[in-house]
Amino acid sequence: MLLGLYPERVIALLGLPVSELPFYASILGAVLFGIGIALFVEVSSPGMGLGLIGAISINACGGLCLGAWLVWGDLKVPLEGLIIMWSLVAVLVGVSAIELIAFRRESA
Repeated sequence: MLLGLYPERVIALLGLPVSELPFYASILGAVLFGIGIALFVEVSSPGMGLGLIGAISINACGGLCLGAWLVWGDLKVPLEGLIIMWSLVAVLVGVSAIELIAFRRESA
């Protein structure tokens, strides 16, 4: 929530990159893309809400985009920023993996 408002002091305190690059816009774009996938799946096979597939697509798109930025984005951030961002990647991709396992167990 705080980062959504983009207060520069919070960004600097956390050691996250300043928006000189399209960093935040691309992360938001990836999350919106994941929401689009979730909505497409829901329209294709209606159920009650977006369910696990929606959560998987949103978390995976956001986490993988952030991971791609960390690997190939040439971000110049301090160590604490890298730790926070890699932790987010691990949580998002990890949660997606757990959700996928749960979905497969429900489907079987």
